[in-house]
Amino acid sequence: MLYDGEPWFIDYQGGRKGSLQYDIASLLYDAKAAIPEQLREKLLNDYLDALGKQIPVDRKEFIGFYYGFVLIRILQALGAYGFRGYYENKPHFLKSIPFAVQNLIFLLNNDLIPSGLPALTNVLQEITTGSKFVHPEINQSNLAVSIFSFSYKKLLPEDPGGNGGGFVFDCRALPNPGKIDEFKPLTGRDQSVIDFFKRELAVDEFLNHAFSLVDQSVKRYIDRDFSSLMVSFGCTGGQHRSVYCAEELASHLKAKFPLQINLFHNEISKK
Repeated sequence: MLYDGEPWFIDYQGGRKGSLQYDIASLLYDAKAAIPEQLREKLLNDYLDALGKQIPVDRKEFIGFYYGFVLIRILQALGAYGFRGYYENKPHFLKSIPFAVQNLIFLLNNDLIPSGLPALTNVLQEITTGSKFVHPEINQSNLAVSIFSFSYKKLLPEDPGGNGGGFVFDCRALPNPGKIDEFKPLTGRDQSVIDFFKRELAVDEFLNHAFSLVDQSVKRYIDRDFSSLMVSFGCTGGQHRSVYCAEELASHLKAKFPLQINLFHNEISKK
C-alpha cells in the first residue's frame, strides 16, 4: 500500500501488530529448519543485541515471554502439518512432524513450558511419548551412526561398518584446553572443560559446520535405508577437543533423528 506517498508492506497473516518475541520464535523454531540449539541461543542473543540498539529491552522480561511464543509456533506447525498430512492426505507434510515434536521435547526437558497449564502440559507429554502422533514411516530408521574421538598421534579409527570411514574432522585448529594446567588431567566430558569450549565462538562455528555436513548425510542415509555411518573427531591427544566434539554431535543427532548412536572415545576409554 502507499502511505504518505511511500510504499509500505504489510503482513496480513495475523491481522494485527504482534509481539517482538513472535517473529524470532518463528524463525528459530521452524520445524523444517532444525537449527542446532547452540546456534539458536547465539542468534537470539544477536537479535537482542541488535534490538537493544533500537529500543530499550529488558532481556530477562523478553526471555520470560519468549518460550511461550515458541510453544505457540510449535503447536501451530503441528496442527498445520497434521491437518494437511492426515486429513488432506498429503503425506510429505508428515515428514516435518518429528522435528516439531523434538522441539517440544526440548521445551519439556528444560522446563520451558509456561507454568499454570497442567492440562496442556499433559497433552504435550502425551504427544512426545505417543508414537501415534508421529507417522510410522518417519519414526523408524535402521541407521546406526558410530562417532569416534581419537588422537592424531595414533592410527585413525577403523570403520565398524566396513564402508570406508565416513567423515573425519580435524579439531586441532580449535582452542586447546590441554595447554592449561588445570585442564590437563581432565577430558572433554568434564564440566569445566565443557564450559571452556562453550565460551569459544570458534568451537560453535566449527560444530555447526560439522553438524550441517553430517545432517545432510544422515537424512539421505535414512531415506535410502542405509545401516551405518561413521564420524570421527581427531585432535593432538584425543582427550579434550575431539572428545567434546564427539559428545556434542551425539547429543545433536539423538535430539534430531530416530537412529542408533554408538559413541567411542579411543583415548580416554583406555585410562
